[in-house]
Amino acid sequence: MKQIYSDVIQFRGSHYDFGFMQGERLKDTLLIENRRRIWKLRRAHFIIKEEEVKNVIEPFAPAIWEELLGLQDALKWDMQEVLREFGGYRLHYMRSGCSIFTDTDYMIRNYDYHPKTYEGRYTLYQPTDQGYAIIGPSQRITGRMDGMNEKGLVMGYNFMHRKKPGDGFICNMIGRMVLENCATVEEAIQMLKEIPHRHSFSYVVLDQLGDTYIVEATPRGVEVRSSNVCTNHFELMKHENRYHLDDSFKRMDAINAHKENVMNAYDAFRMMNDSDKGVFSDQYKNWAGTIHTSAYFPKEQKAWFALGGDREPVIINFKKWLQGDSLQLKRIVGKVDTNQLFAHMDKNVR
Repeated sequence: MKQIYSDVIQFRGSHYDFGFMQGERLKDTLLIENRRRIWKLRRAHFIIKEEEVKNVIEPFAPAIWEELLGLQDALKWDMQEVLREFGGYRLHYMRSGCSIFTDTDYMIRNYDYHPKTYEGRYTLYQPTDQGYAIIGPSQRITGRMDGMNEKGLVMGYNFMHRKKPGDGFICNMIGRMVLENCATVEEAIQMLKEIPHRHSFSYVVLDQLGDTYIVEATPRGVEVRSSNVCTNHFELMKHENRYHLDDSFKRMDAINAHKENVMNAYDAFRMMNDSDKGVFSDQYKNWAGTIHTSAYFPKEQKAWFALGGDREPVIINFKKWLQGDSLQLKRIVGKVDTNQLFAHMDKNVR
């Protein structure tokens, strides 16, 4: 078993200042060292143009551009490098797993991916310039892989495929934009229909009214359906599905088999996080091992979080944090059954 951690990052202020603070924290870290090594080894397929990214971000989330400027100033990088690392537009994304289960009062999500992509950052950010406050783990620093905002909107996404990519945003930046700008599932659905998508994902949204939807999104179109279980295949746009979906159906069948015994949120958390229930995955080397399990409660404005399987969740009162009570929690720890390297903890990640 390998012990891992996520640092808890709390900030209240402008997007520029948030970006600058993150840049200062990232300097000389293993995460940045590993990311830059990977980019030197990987040949870029195209040039990311600053003006193009700025023009496409600003209609949806102009403050995030200010965050990128803050990162640039703190790291003293050129903007091309900042956009390649943190811009979330026209970037490459590897395959992944992930499973989501919702009820009217909560969303439980398993984040399944390769350890070398994990940043180990659990963020709480309350902007003072524009946009809603958000709690949740980050991906590519500016993006959010799952989370909840101050209005009680909850979002998580599941990978579908990378076939025929478009000129658009990758999943984590889309997640950040939705959480920062939308208060209800209706607003989230509308934004997901308007925003340009780079790859094909399902976005699951839940709000304080208990409404939950799955938005099937590709560069070619968006469809919406009502369901409380989502893994890694489309139900409406079946023509978009990958050929090999056995693992996706296996996890979905496991959730459907166990959910009849789910009486409350803790039962649901155990269904997703326990390693013997068939949903939690140990396929780390195949880009589909469960690294964390998140839970969000929009009506209570609370969040649960656990790293690795068979764990008790850390409980965070987001409502109190929004009222000004800072967390004393500095780091969340857990264990995963793998010898794979983590980008924020280990040297020479390839």
